[in-house]
Amino acid sequence: MTKSTLGRDTAHHFGPAEWGMSSAVALTWGASFLFIAIAIDHVATGVVPIARLGFGAATLACFPAARKKIDRSDWRRISILAFVSMTIPFYLYPLAEQSVSSSIAGMINGSIPITTVVAAAVLTRNMPSARRIVAVCIGFVGIALISFGSVGGDKGASIHGVLFLLFATCCYAFTSILSRELQVKYGTLSVLMWTELIALTFSLPLGLPALADSNFAWSALFALMVLGAFGTALAYVLYGTLMVRAGAVRGVIGVFFTPIVATILGLLFRDEKVTLLAVVGMCVVLIGAWLTSRPDKQLS
Repeated sequence: MTKSTLGRDTAHHFGPAEWGMSSAVALTWGASFLFIAIAIDHVATGVVPIARLGFGAATLACFPAARKKIDRSDWRRISILAFVSMTIPFYLYPLAEQSVSSSIAGMINGSIPITTVVAAAVLTRNMPSARRIVAVCIGFVGIALISFGSVGGDKGASIHGVLFLLFATCCYAFTSILSRELQVKYGTLSVLMWTELIALTFSLPLGLPALADSNFAWSALFALMVLGAFGTALAYVLYGTLMVRAGAVRGVIGVFFTPIVATILGLLFRDEKVTLLAVVGMCVVLIGAWLTSRPDKQLS
């Protein structure tokens, strides 16, 4: 792929199959926050990452392409990717949801396209275009509105919980940048499976002792199985397929709907409260995220 084609849509028609995959991604990742909330009703925080990573890696191992071996020289990069993109955020999300509602967590998670632009600027030391700087500013205004509209009293969030979520989204922001070359070399499935296995190893010291502080419940087991097999495995497969078929701009459509799905599910199944200011903030974040996803004009 040449520089002139980066970020552009493909010539492939965005038809029913693409809309179906986008909807599946939105539903799966949007529901992840609900499943985390269900799980931590019964299990300790440390159990969530080892369960979702275990179920996720086991699911990916069913695909022959995922079992491709990694060169010894790349294990260090895979390990860094595992720690930053999965070990830290997979622990922070359930930790945050102890004091933040699943709907608010989903809203804040919608800022990932925005923080990704910032992460790219930091890692590549290239200033983003003026249009993207404006989009990032719009997105951060939305994050501020969600935070101010949700923190305090019975609004659904605590300050430290929001900070945990923001830090987790920053970790996710570095993921696509850190994994890009590895995915080109080995394929998405292989990088994803080995990353999850290493992240599982990193998570065990906190996860295994947490089992003693947990109670078994079928609802928690089901939530963790779905969270791992679908949210941490199959949704990534669909998302990667969309990127190839539709391009980076249209492929990200499903991601923009995840905060909306998380909010609706939180209201329906957890009876959560969402303030008007938080909803306005979510809409502003989505606008900023959409603007950051638009490709910059390419030079001919």
